[in-house]
Amino acid sequence: MAERNISFKTKLRYRFDNIMARGPIALIGWLGLLSLMLVCAAGILLTISGFTQDDGETMGFIEATWKSLMRTLDPGTMGGDTGWGFRLTMLGVTLGGIFIVSTLIGVLASGISNKLDELRKGHSFVVEKGHTLILGWSEKIFPIITELLIANDNQKNPVIVILGHKDKVEMEDELKAKIPDTKNTRVICRSGSTVDMNDIEIVNPLESRSIIILAQEGHDPDISVIKTILALTNNPDRRKEPYHIVAEISDHKNKEVAEMIASGEVTLVHTEELISRVIAQSCRQSGLSVVYTELLDFDGDEIYFQEEPGLKGKTFKDAVMGYEDSAVIGIRSKEGKTTINPPMDTAFNSGDMVVAISKDDDTIRLSSNGAPNINADAITTGSPKTADTEKTLILGWNCKACNIAMELDNYLAPGSKLTVVAEGEGVENQLNELKPRLKNQEIEFKTGNISDRELLDSLELQIYNHIILLSYSDTMAEQDADSKSLITLLHLRNIEEKTGNDFTIVSEMMDIRNKELAEVTEADDFIISNKLISLMLSQLSENKELKAVFDDLFDADGSEIYVKPVTDYVKTGVPVSFYTLCESASRKGEIAIGYRLNEFSHNVNKAYGVLVNPKKSDMVTFTDSDKLIVIAED
Repeated sequence: MAERNISFKTKLRYRFDNIMARGPIALIGWLGLLSLMLVCAAGILLTISGFTQDDGETMGFIEATWKSLMRTLDPGTMGGDTGWGFRLTMLGVTLGGIFIVSTLIGVLASGISNKLDELRKGHSFVVEKGHTLILGWSEKIFPIITELLIANDNQKNPVIVILGHKDKVEMEDELKAKIPDTKNTRVICRSGSTVDMNDIEIVNPLESRSIIILAQEGHDPDISVIKTILALTNNPDRRKEPYHIVAEISDHKNKEVAEMIASGEVTLVHTEELISRVIAQSCRQSGLSVVYTELLDFDGDEIYFQEEPGLKGKTFKDAVMGYEDSAVIGIRSKEGKTTINPPMDTAFNSGDMVVAISKDDDTIRLSSNGAPNINADAITTGSPKTADTEKTLILGWNCKACNIAMELDNYLAPGSKLTVVAEGEGVENQLNELKPRLKNQEIEFKTGNISDRELLDSLELQIYNHIILLSYSDTMAEQDADSKSLITLLHLRNIEEKTGNDFTIVSEMMDIRNKELAEVTEADDFIISNKLISLMLSQLSENKELKAVFDDLFDADGSEIYVKPVTDYVKTGVPVSFYTLCESASRKGEIAIGYRLNEFSHNVNKAYGVLVNPKKSDMVTFTDSDKLIVIAED
C-alpha cells in the first residue's frame, strides 16, 4: 500500500488538535510554557542586543526578563518605555502576552464553568461513612426518606445518599418541595446509572451502613434491580464485609434469582405478595391496615429485639405479662431463630431475646410494679364460631388481583364466592387460569366500567361480605388510576346512604396525597401501596432481622394479626385493664397487642379508633362493637 504524503502543516495541525483535546489542565500547561519561552527570549534579546531606554541604564538577564514579564501581564506598563529598540522588543512581548493571557483567562473560565456544571450534574465522589444509600428514583423515595428522617432523629450527623437517573438539581428540587425539613439529616443527591459500577462507586457503597434498591418505573422493573445487585456484589473492588441490601422485587419468578446472586447480603421485599396479603387480610378485618401501618412506620411504636437476663428460666407468658409499656410478641433464640406467638409455657434460655412492640428500644423494661391488675371476673371465654361461606366482590384489576384471590382462599370456608368486575384485555383469561388453583371459592366475572353508576346499582352490593376496590395501576397513570378509584368510592358511599346498607370496603390507592381526598368516602381501610412498600423497605434497611417477623405476620400459615370482637375476651360496660385483656388472650394461646374503639372508626385524628401497645395498667370500658387486636393462629 502506497504511503500518503502528509505535509508538515497537516502534522503540526494534528499535534495542535491533540493538545487542545487534552483539556484545560494541558492547555494551561502549554500556555504557561509558551509564556515562559516568550519572556525568556525577550530577556535574552535585551541582554545580547544591549537595547536600553533613553536613560542608558544597561540591564542584566534577570532584570530584562522581569521587565518582559511585567509587560506580558500588563500592557499598560510599556506606556513609559523609551528607546525604539527597547520599545519594539517590549511591543512584541506585550502583543504575545495579550494573546497568551487572554487565552489563559478563557481556558480558566471554561474549565471552572465545566467543573461547576459537573458538580451541578452530581458526578463528584461522596466522601461519607455510615450513610444510608438509596439506589434508584421513584415515588416511593419520598415516604422512605420521611421514615428515615424519623429513624435518624437520635443519630449524630446522619446522611442519606441518593443515586438516581434524574438530574441532580431536579432531584434536589423535588425533595425540597415534598420534604422541606430534613431535620438533622443531610440528603445528598448524585446523578447516574444504578447498573453502572463506575456510577455506583461515586456514592461510596463500600462505607455505607445500608443500601436500598428501588425498582425503576417501566415494563420490567425487576431487571434493573437484579442488575444493580450484580453491580454491587460482583464489583472486583467491593468490600470484604457483606453488604446490608434491601431491594424490592415485583415478580416472584425473579425472587430466587435475586437471592442467588447475593446470598446473605440482600433482603427482598416482594411487593405484589406484600400488598396482596395486606389487602386480603384487611378486607376481612376492618382496621387491620391501620395496625400494619403503625407497626411499619417509625412514628409511634415499632418492633424491637432485646435481651433481658431477668427472663432466664421464665415462661413466655411471664414475659407477655411482665412489661407495662411494651407488648411482647415472640422470642428470638440465641441461634437467631425468631418465633412469633410461641406456646405460653415456652421457657427463656440464656441469650434469648424478646421480640416486642414498643415506642423505642429504651422503653422495653420489665415492670417493677408487682402483680398486674387483672379482673378475673370480667374475663369471658367467647363462643366458638363456625366458618360460614362468604361473598367477596373485587372492583377493578391489576397484577395483584390473582394473588389477592389466592390469599383469600386461605381464610375462607369452602363454597365461598368471588365476583370480579373489571375491564381490560386478558382479565377473563387470567381468571380462567386461576379457577383450578382455588379450593374454597367459585369465581364469577363481569366485564364493565367500575365507575359506572348504573353498573354498580345492578350488582346488589348488599349481598357481599367484603368489597375490594383495586387500582388500575397497570394500565393507567398513577393519578388517573386514583381518580377512577375515588369516583367509584363516592358512588359506593352514595349507594350506602340511599339503601341504608353498610359495606365493608377496602380500597387500594397509589398516591398517599389522594388518601385525604378519599377519606370523605369513609371506606373501612385504605391500602396505600407505594407507602406500605416504602415503610417495609425503610424498616428492613434499619434492621434486616425484622424480615422473619414480618414474614410470619403476613403469611397465612402460622400466627397473624386479627381484629376480633372484644366480647370474646372480656365483659363490656365495665372498666378493665389491658392486663386483663392480655390474660384472657393468653388463655386462648393468643397475644393481645391493642384494641379498636368503634366510636372512632372513621376519625382520622384518632387513628380510626386503633391503639397499638396501650399501657397495660390503663383502664378501658368497651362496648359490644369494639374489637381486640391479637396475634393468633386463626
